Amino acid sequence: MNKLRNVVKTVVQSRLPHVIQVRNACGGEQKVSKGLVIGLYQKEGDRDPKLTPAGEKVNDRLQGKLTELICETKITGRLGRGKVFNNIDPEFRSLAVVGAGLEGIGFNELEMLDEGMENVRVAAGIGARSLQEIGCSEVFVDGMDYAEQAAEGAVLAIWRYCDPNSKRKPPHIPKLELFESPDYDSWTRGVFKAEAQNLARRMCDTPACCMTPTLFAQATVDALCPCGITVEIRTMEWIEQQRLHSFLMIAKGSCEPPVLMEITYCGTNPEDKPILFLGKGITFNSGAINLRECKGMDEYRACMSGAASCVAMMRCCAALSLPINVCCIIPLCENMPSGMACKPGDVVTLMNHKSLAVRDLDKAGVVVMADPMLYGQSTYKPRLVVDVATLGEGVKKAFGGGATGIFSNSHYIWKQFQSAGALTGDRVWRMPLWNYYKKQITDEKGYDISNDGRGLASSCLAAAVLHELVPCVDWAHLDTRGTGMLTKYGLIPYLTSKYMTGRPTRTLVQFLYQMACPANQK
Repeated sequence: MNKLRNVVKTVVQSRLPHVIQVRNACGGEQKVSKGLVIGLYQKEGDRDPKLTPAGEKVNDRLQGKLTELICETKITGRLGRGKVFNNIDPEFRSLAVVGAGLEGIGFNELEMLDEGMENVRVAAGIGARSLQEIGCSEVFVDGMDYAEQAAEGAVLAIWRYCDPNSKRKPPHIPKLELFESPDYDSWTRGVFKAEAQNLARRMCDTPACCMTPTLFAQATVDALCPCGITVEIRTMEWIEQQRLHSFLMIAKGSCEPPVLMEITYCGTNPEDKPILFLGKGITFNSGAINLRECKGMDEYRACMSGAASCVAMMRCCAALSLPINVCCIIPLCENMPSGMACKPGDVVTLMNHKSLAVRDLDKAGVVVMADPMLYGQSTYKPRLVVDVATLGEGVKKAFGGGATGIFSNSHYIWKQFQSAGALTGDRVWRMPLWNYYKKQITDEKGYDISNDGRGLASSCLAAAVLHELVPCVDWAHLDTRGTGMLTKYGLIPYLTSKYMTGRPTRTLVQFLYQMACPANQK
């Protein structure tokens, strides 16, 4: 056992041939140490745990030493459990052997999840993070038959928020590579999707003072314009000219000027009707005069996570060259209390000539999105409208962080989102969009719609308000109140606790892929 303990825990870098001295740009030297993540399938019955094909090659090269260590340390292949072995391979300083669950597992209808893909994300993410924590500068990842999902798990797991203004040493982020697999196209797709989600995480995690509407717009331009995506920035004067009064109703409470962004990606015939996305972009939501509880209020800097997910989705669409036309409307403002702020009970007339009563400023999301949604439909004539927003506490209480609530007037669109969520591991679940809720927001004297309605079903009532603004086109509303902000309520292993999630970026990208390439759906 002493010999085993030395193998597992001791790292003697001075003797290792795989620690390479390289010169950096400043003339100094830094050490490059390689690590490798290997998958191990769970034991079934009397069968021992089984290494993946890539792991078998490493084991053969080590003349069976790896399987001996697995046996001696009693690793069973249980999902996410494993060990890091140091100094046993001449090429890699550290080998992380991580359980990948049962071999050959597939789609679980009860869970509405492709468990094989999700298990690979978990194993790759835990392995890459383990090697990151012990200082590996290059991490090679076993594809485990799902190279795309291995890339997603690893890239998401090693991400850390870095404050560009801090004098602290930036977090160590290793370089990732695919190991012993020719499927580089799938690996690259996974990297694109995960990096897009990391972009959304970074935008959400940035303090509100450094991610005002104007700075959010600038960050969007920096992220999307190099990809060939058109970004138009609309200022206060233009917003007033277009009579987007519901948007201005909330924005006037803050000294930060509002901004509306129009983002356009053309991946096919320009004559084809686009899919229109609308992302809620309240860069800080204090609740205005209906002030929210102070405890935990800092999390509401991510009330623009819907907008961040849409920006990240557009970037990934361009990276993957999806053959589809997509437009995105993002209204950006703050919801703050002041002498200029909207007062409970104020009424605004929308672009469709309906009157909207703002009875609760804490539920400002639907008010901010109302006129921009009507403007987007009249301008772009889309074939489908999808809005992404953190709106009601209802889905947060119902689902926690397990799924994003989706409301839709189209069964086909709901099924496409359900399929996309099952493949990405970032699931959605349908909530009711019934006349029962419509009556609770429209049965009022003096105005047509109220922004809060009557009763406790906050998420359903918010969806009912938005449904009133979509007269005839197919539409879906994703409420990300429980999934799009801080990582809580059951930690996903490849997402880091106490950081923003960036969800549901990958599900949005997968949905667009399915709409663009219906013949290629799995």
